[in-house]
Amino acid sequence: MKKDFLLKVEKINSGYGSTNIVNDFSFSINKGQILCVTGRNGMGKTTLMKTIMGLIELRSGSIFFKNDDISKSNSSSRSIMGIGYVPQGREIFSSLTVEQNILMPAHTRKNLQFDLKKKLKDIYELFPILEEKKSNDGSSLSGGQQQQLAIARALIFNPDIIILDEPSEGIQPSIVSFIGETLKKLSNSFNTAFLVVEQNIAFISQLKSDCILVNKGSNIKTLTASQLSSVEKARELLSLESH
Repeated sequence: MKKDFLLKVEKINSGYGSTNIVNDFSFSINKGQILCVTGRNGMGKTTLMKTIMGLIELRSGSIFFKNDDISKSNSSSRSIMGIGYVPQGREIFSSLTVEQNILMPAHTRKNLQFDLKKKLKDIYELFPILEEKKSNDGSSLSGGQQQQLAIARALIFNPDIIILDEPSEGIQPSIVSFIGETLKKLSNSFNTAFLVVEQNIAFISQLKSDCILVNKGSNIKTLTASQLSSVEKARELLSLESH
């Protein structure tokens, strides 16, 4: 087994009840890499992400993280190991303030190994709008601001990789672009890896990442960043309509 991957998925299968949704899916991602996963609705992308996160039981196959087999680990253990997760829909606590939302995960662990105030300062530098609105309730934020908040919350423990499910959904293009640049900054400067489920072709092209095309729960092809260097090329190769 090679020692240079961060996360490796080998022929995994999962689903609901008697139905298999994810079929013999394999890929690997290295530290600091951004990898996109795309495909039409209902093709198993979210089920794949939940399986990697440990929210859906793995039926067969293996998941390795930093060379350790985590196939039987639960979602809490995977989070502690360094896997962050931003689900589709963001799941912001509407009655809590922005700052309380960001700090919420910290209350679930004892003996933090980092300066929480400094980490909060770093997050506000990445997302200035969140500092501006830190005392506002989560429900008062726009969709784009809520997405920034969800990513900020996932960053609180300095994860090695963050799984993002449809981060551009329902967000205005200027904020989508800002989020894309922020992900690239985190990837380049902090070596954070991102596994991004996305259908927005312009966003995929902006991330300058490889992209897996999913159909009926299977990895049917992987396109390189150079192949997706323009929106036109990406749209043609991925056979999807841009938002």
